[in-house]
Amino acid sequence: MARPIRETPVLKGEDAFNFEMRRLEVEHMSKEQRAENRRKFEAQVAEAKKYITVCI
Repeated sequence: MARPIRETPVLKGEDAFNFEMRRLEVEHMSKEQRAENRRKFEAQVAEAKKYITVCI
């Protein structure tokens, strides 16, 4: 049998503050940068697919 899932701890104090600050940090990229990142990612996926075999 699986073990029960424990409750998620509540962050308090400095930990909560740091978590919230990191959550609010957003990378600001232009549409061109995002498109370039997407193109690079898709190229890497296509390259990786050459070496991956899926057995069904």
